[in-house]
Amino acid sequence: MVLYFPGYHHLNYRGSGISFSYINTLYVEKYIILNIIKGLKQYNFEGGRIKISSKKSFLKTIQEKKIDDIEHYLVKSDVVKKLASMVFKSNIFNFFVDRIDEFRNFKLIEQIKKNSIPKHVAIIMDGNRRFARELGLNFDKGHKYGKEKIKELLEWCFELKIKNLTLYAFSIENFERGKNEVSVIMNLCKEELKKALKDSRIHNNQIKINVIGNLDSLPENIKKSAIFIMEKTKHYNNYLLNIALAYGGREEIIHAIKNIAKDVKNNKLKINEITKSKVSSYLYTTGIPDPDLILRTSGEERISNFLLWQLAYSELYFSDVYWPAFRKRDFLKAIRTFQQRKRRFGK
Repeated sequence: MVLYFPGYHHLNYRGSGISFSYINTLYVEKYIILNIIKGLKQYNFEGGRIKISSKKSFLKTIQEKKIDDIEHYLVKSDVVKKLASMVFKSNIFNFFVDRIDEFRNFKLIEQIKKNSIPKHVAIIMDGNRRFARELGLNFDKGHKYGKEKIKELLEWCFELKIKNLTLYAFSIENFERGKNEVSVIMNLCKEELKKALKDSRIHNNQIKINVIGNLDSLPENIKKSAIFIMEKTKHYNNYLLNIALAYGGREEIIHAIKNIAKDVKNNKLKINEITKSKVSSYLYTTGIPDPDLILRTSGEERISNFLLWQLAYSELYFSDVYWPAFRKRDFLKAIRTFQQRKRRFGK
């Protein structure tokens, strides 16, 4: 069973692949209860106190209590716990929610396909640790669920025929995190790069894989795996998947400047030949169109040193959903929002 809390979108469990057994039960109940309280607030109240006229024991108990007191009471209420458990364990409930989601996605895809599809989407996959923390899980679970979400994302891009996808997997600044966490992420990267070599989707869909970033800063085995997968897929030309690993936007620009200066010094490049397109050719993303859409999950609204040169005219979209809980519908909404914007490119 997977869960979905419409009122608390950043904790959207539908599509996250998390089973009920992994979820802290009290945490789930609390968010169901908060939705109940949201409904209670629609009643008249004065001074933060609910005004309900009823002789029913349950309502009588919460009458005249403050909102915070009601929340505290309901969290401990056996009545609400049993009700929540019955609802979310119901196969019928989940069946109908799934069918409704499928229908809504179908209608949204119909709209999207009638309009211009972005050629290049770049995603800052944020929120793995907070997702795990709020579920009472270790951080490594958050990163593992985040890794699995990438597989779903590829399918969504195939369906919409989005040809270029760039994923911000690990920044150069992320090396400053705890050793255990860095080790977990590096191991996940190593596993996925190896799996990609045998992944039929990569080969059947002719996906060229680029690993962009300061590869020399990566552990040697991961660097070798990255180079190997790039070599194996370099002739594919149907889709392009950029994996930003040990990446930093400023570092990329400095790397380009140094190489430009070297070529000028060696008389391979003249000063008056340095143009915007020439600078772009020295970046990690040379030959790739700039992203039309940059999407960030988790509710944060910043770029975090990602594609600083390339985003000059990109549309930015910020979703309040944590990356492991990011649904197909969330992705479709981002694409549809992009289509509704007018891109003027300074004109």
